[in-house]
Amino acid sequence: MPVPLFIGPLFIGGEIYRGSTYGPKHPLAIPRVSTVIDLSRAMGWLPETRYLDTHVATERELARFHTPDYIAALRRAEAEQRVDAETGARHNLGKLENPVFPEMYRRPATSAGSAIQAARLLLERPSGIVYAPASGTHHARAGRASGFCYFNAPVLGILELLDQGVQRVLYVDLDAHHGDGVEEAFAEDGRVLTVSVHEEGRWPRTGKAEDRHAVQARNLPVPPGFNDSEMAYLMEKAILPLGRAFRPEVLVIQTGADALAEDPLSRLELSNRALWDSVAALLPLAPRILVVGGGGYNPWSVGRCWAGIWAVLNGIDPVTDPTPEAEAVLRALTWTRAAGRNPPPHWFTTLADERRPGPVRDAVRRMVDVALA
Repeated sequence: MPVPLFIGPLFIGGEIYRGSTYGPKHPLAIPRVSTVIDLSRAMGWLPETRYLDTHVATERELARFHTPDYIAALRRAEAEQRVDAETGARHNLGKLENPVFPEMYRRPATSAGSAIQAARLLLERPSGIVYAPASGTHHARAGRASGFCYFNAPVLGILELLDQGVQRVLYVDLDAHHGDGVEEAFAEDGRVLTVSVHEEGRWPRTGKAEDRHAVQARNLPVPPGFNDSEMAYLMEKAILPLGRAFRPEVLVIQTGADALAEDPLSRLELSNRALWDSVAALLPLAPRILVVGGGGYNPWSVGRCWAGIWAVLNGIDPVTDPTPEAEAVLRALTWTRAAGRNPPPHWFTTLADERRPGPVRDAVRRMVDVALA
């Protein structure tokens, strides 16, 4: 297909995510990417000229990082809708964490393909922004699923950049969970600097501030209750200085929304405005930028957050009332958890959370000193 000219940021999405779930009891039973697409369109932020249908990664493209036997096992598990005990144990498949579900190969191959597609679009131009909210699957290993992630889309996108001659990629991970799969993939590659902000002690329980397992990695584990003021402190004192010193040619931002206060899988207390502010602060670091999603397990908080990120990338202030069409999108969402059975009205009637400032605790200050030592 002809490549569109950059007339602003591009949004890569797909319809495979609409109605696809990991199963009714899984945290990813909720709609996420489809909600972001629908909200962005309902707000008038996503004209068709900015939207691209996703590219589905081929087996050859996936094999740039993943092992052929693992790729084959995933394909077979999707076709048969089962895994035998040996395959499940070898590749960490068929468990509650990484279940068998109808699109268990095609959906992650689509997410990975979006990251590769985004990298290729960026490579063709001296500057630009591509948003691929489905492509934040940062835990997967070469031969194993991990943490709801079957293929590692950020790794595959970054490898595409490196293979085509990019020499400095900065990867900033804002997810509540440590970006372990990406850090591990580039542990011996000095062309990639990984910076991860995540909840201390939260699964996968890696990414300590003092860790120096990788050539270039900085981990910023934060305590429960992490607030907007502390996020701004990390950005000013750690993340932006590291980024400026590294001088990246391409910036990759993983914007997991599970660090928000309403998310059930972390104990952090950020507002969505803190993530929007963080993305805005990072944008000047590189001329070419890939923004991906990540975690996020409350359908209202992740949808509102990621739609707002798309607005920020376009220079639009997302602190605005939803249109009637956008409110209808939010009111149509359902969630089986207790909070979803009686959601507060502002989940329907606002896009922006109230800010959640607080003290910058000594534990956060000390952690920054250790991480940057």
